Amino acid sequence: MGKSLLPPGDGGDHIEPVDLKQALEERYLAYALSTIMHRALPDVRDGLKPVHRRIMHAMRLLRLNPDQGFAKCARIVGEVMGKFHPHGDQSIYDALVRLAQGFSMRYPLVDGQGNFGNIDGDNAAAMRYTEARMTDVATELLAGITEDAVDYRPTYNEEDEEPVVLPGAFPNLLANGSSGIAVGMATSIPPHNAAELCDAALCLIDGIKSRQDVSDDRLMDFVQGPDFPTGGIVIDSRASIAEAYRTGRGSFRVRSRWHQEDQGRGTWVIAVTEIPYGVQKSRLIEKIAELLIARKLPLLEDIRDESAEDIRVVLVPKSRSVDPGILMESLFKLTELESRFSLNMNVLSRGKVPNVLSLKSVLREWLDHRREVLLRRSRHRLAEIERRLEILAGYLIAYLNIDEVIRIIREEDEPKPVMMGRWDLTDTQAEAILNMRLRSLRKLEEFEIRKEFDALTEEKRQIEALLGDEQKQWNTIAWEIQTIRRDFGPEENKELGPRRTAFAEAPEHDLTDIAQAMIEKEPVTVVVSEKGWLRAMKGHLGDYTQLSFKEGDSLKLAFHAQTTDKILIFTTGGKFYTIGADRLPGGRGHGEPIRIMVDMETDQDIVTAFVHEPKRRLLLASHQGNGFLVSEDEAAANTRKGRQVMNVKTPDEARFCIPAAGDHVAIVGENRKMLVFALSEIPEMTRGKGVRLQKYKSGGVLDLKTFAMDAGLTWQDSADRTFTRTQAELAEWIGARASAGRMVPKGFPRTGKFG
Repeated sequence: MGKSLLPPGDGGDHIEPVDLKQALEERYLAYALSTIMHRALPDVRDGLKPVHRRIMHAMRLLRLNPDQGFAKCARIVGEVMGKFHPHGDQSIYDALVRLAQGFSMRYPLVDGQGNFGNIDGDNAAAMRYTEARMTDVATELLAGITEDAVDYRPTYNEEDEEPVVLPGAFPNLLANGSSGIAVGMATSIPPHNAAELCDAALCLIDGIKSRQDVSDDRLMDFVQGPDFPTGGIVIDSRASIAEAYRTGRGSFRVRSRWHQEDQGRGTWVIAVTEIPYGVQKSRLIEKIAELLIARKLPLLEDIRDESAEDIRVVLVPKSRSVDPGILMESLFKLTELESRFSLNMNVLSRGKVPNVLSLKSVLREWLDHRREVLLRRSRHRLAEIERRLEILAGYLIAYLNIDEVIRIIREEDEPKPVMMGRWDLTDTQAEAILNMRLRSLRKLEEFEIRKEFDALTEEKRQIEALLGDEQKQWNTIAWEIQTIRRDFGPEENKELGPRRTAFAEAPEHDLTDIAQAMIEKEPVTVVVSEKGWLRAMKGHLGDYTQLSFKEGDSLKLAFHAQTTDKILIFTTGGKFYTIGADRLPGGRGHGEPIRIMVDMETDQDIVTAFVHEPKRRLLLASHQGNGFLVSEDEAAANTRKGRQVMNVKTPDEARFCIPAAGDHVAIVGENRKMLVFALSEIPEMTRGKGVRLQKYKSGGVLDLKTFAMDAGLTWQDSADRTFTRTQAELAEWIGARASAGRMVPKGFPRTGKFG
């Protein structure tokens, strides 16, 4: 009979009920904590996440120092994955590759040999082809790790040990930056200039030593702002940068660096030589090319990538008359030639607590860590010295009694306890004498032993003095930081030292110029129907009779415009709406109702529409004869809601909106009475009901017109004949504003309109 597959015991199913809510909370919290602590957030002390720290540690164990040979990346990844980091090999290799990329890291920690990817976003070669070793920056991060500088913890399988944090002699967190997304929190820190960080840290040490508080603004004298490996120009104000560093949250606007190159005979191109950090060059050029094809960049003719080792993207303008500043502003607005890098200094404070820290707090925690490392290394060295001094004291006794020592070793069965009893030696001293090689006897001179003994005694005295004096500790840390500043500062290190990112105020350009620069300039004919349907036909049409409309609808007005123009629409409710001519529906079909484009009340109709001309004045009038002048700039509105300019109450409504030209106004009422008065009698307002233009017993305005008195008042009759009345002939109609006027002159059209 085969083995039973039934569970042993009573045959019960042993199901345990679990509260789902509680189980989810516990397990999700465990996952969240693991992500925050062991994956996504860097430690404030060494600026590394666990995967980077493990790569550094493994490379040290493989002895991949800057002065040694390279090793295959596959070997490094295998070491990291097998011993320390039980995750996918690709994720470890990706982290390793990034540490070697000069365009990703301001101060690379890995010196790579082979294809490690490029700024176009191409991937690195496979790990079996590439090789790596540590850089000088990495050795600074590891300096003193063998001297009990940091704590160790068991690895994931408890077969080995790994450092909890690196000694971190280099201000890595801020110098190289970091970014990561955990659960419910993220971090984003831009790279900075190491020399500036060292200067700020030294200033902080001076404050600690003199027990004076160093302000955040004082540190800003040293740390100007981010220093991206890809350069670029930060265009934020000093105040906003200072505020970001004070709170640990903010953002930086980074622009590409560009210059104009003369091509002879008045032509020119723009060469972009630096692009914002984190932007892939090939993707950027693709995006600009897409916008060119979509005709969103009318000032740009062509884009070429002439990059080799360095970046060089050439932009060709449409014509030599294009303003290069406006062209670049339109590109900055639409493409990643300008990008925003956020600052969120969310780090593991003291390696344990996720916290958003200010620039000052980050530097202070790094300095506190450096002091802790200094004290631990000093105590470790002190213990080493004491062990050596003990052994040297034993050697000295052995040297003075060398013949007796040799006799005891030769004759005694157990020489160690005999020697310990004879000269009062410790176990360590006796062991050291017994382990001595015979050839050492020749060298074992009293002078040499005493010299080493004295030197170590002096070093011991200095270390004990250091451990007992906080001022001396800070002086030592300051000296270490000065060494880092010298090695990685612009004076000694010409490649990594100098600042790459510059600062500038964004040039002031008229926003309307920039907006127009993004629209292809083409002639259109704007058509408005009686029922309020709008469209823009291509070209300037001469004959409007061919236009088709929906059944029951007809032409209200049509006029010529350019796609770069703004169209102003005035309604019976006294509101102005502004629509860009480029945003009007095309000529196919009947267009769209205005109510889809703007928030216009259903009981209102369009009075008129026209091309916006800045600085022009308009004369508005209501049916009941109230009116005023308004500047066209005041009437333009950028929102869908429009701008209320003329206040009218039902049954009154806005009826007229005409350009105010000339110096006089002629107004005709429905009672066929005409009045002429000076335009200067009408006030200019930004909003209101206006003043009475003409007095009526009943009815309202039929038509009004502005004109220059020198040229006379003209009108057209139904047969298209033009009549003109001079000042003398108009004498009896000229009066004061708000008069009733007199019956229209002979020959005035029956319609009561000026034609």
